[in-house]
Amino acid sequence: MSHHVHHVHLFATDIQKSLNFYQNYFDGEIVLDLEVAGARNVFMKVGNGRIHFYDQAPKNPGPGSIHHFGIQTDDVERDYNRLKSEGIGFTKSVVDLAYMKYIMVPAPDNVLIELFEVNKAVIPPEYHDYFA
Repeated sequence: MSHHVHHVHLFATDIQKSLNFYQNYFDGEIVLDLEVAGARNVFMKVGNGRIHFYDQAPKNPGPGSIHHFGIQTDDVERDYNRLKSEGIGFTKSVVDLAYMKYIMVPAPDNVLIELFEVNKAVIPPEYHDYFA
């Protein structure tokens, strides 16, 4: 059996605000919306990845034990400009490392997203599948 990261599960102080954020900026698609363990849980696909949301405020406000999670894009500059024009506050602009560009996106409930684009012309071919 192979293993892969299936989802990140986040608490949401305002679940609709969180759902709207990921739907509007990252084309999130709600797959399930149901009650689990006494709370509304919404399961969302973002590309090939998944985010699950609890309709509950974080038990420990702040980033807790999750530093960030990554969302890969094909155009980080486009996404950065869109987010910035929508009022998302950034502490710095896109970082360009030649093999990769990235920006850290502040999301609701102090969640930090690494939005990144990989330059496959620069990275070794053995890493292409990892970033497919």
